[in-house]
Amino acid sequence: MNSNATPSDEALLAGMASGDEVSTVAFVRRYQRRVFGLAVGILGDRGAAEDVAQEALFRAWRHAPVFDTRRGSVENWVLTITRNLSIDALRKRRSTPTDPDELVALARASTSAPMEEAVDSRSMSTSILHALESIPSDQRRAVVLASLYGRTALEISEIESIPLGTSKTRIRAGLTKLRSILESDVESSR
Repeated sequence: MNSNATPSDEALLAGMASGDEVSTVAFVRRYQRRVFGLAVGILGDRGAAEDVAQEALFRAWRHAPVFDTRRGSVENWVLTITRNLSIDALRKRRSTPTDPDELVALARASTSAPMEEAVDSRSMSTSILHALESIPSDQRRAVVLASLYGRTALEISEIESIPLGTSKTRIRAGLTKLRSILESDVESSR
């Protein structure tokens, strides 16, 4: 390799997997700002973000030997590790149930078209309860456990004795239906 050429992410990861210290240092330098920036953006706390960033880079180092380029880019892989760790850190910090307004925010986040602020929070809470009653009970349980009690999809799968994929599907489908019902309520209140 030409000494002036910048090694690819894949080359650095391969070097890291084989125990090459130079590749490991170069990899960390290449990703430390992006990883830290993503963690700060999600957590809003620099101290917690430092912990997440360190753990994300450690996991990348530890799992470097099994990385498969066919499944995606190194960058997406590292940032996905960071995102997942950041979300886990948020869940661990959450000691109180989620406010119903945050449930609306979760529903809004699952679409690119934001719902307008057309109703006051009291009628919005009533709308949320009505919307929750309108979705299937299995989806309602999954959404309430995830949104109000901060349970992960894995925890919900264990609580409900269902496969992890089914748990994720119930949460996603429930939030999608809630969003649709709430948007319909907002449209009809105009």
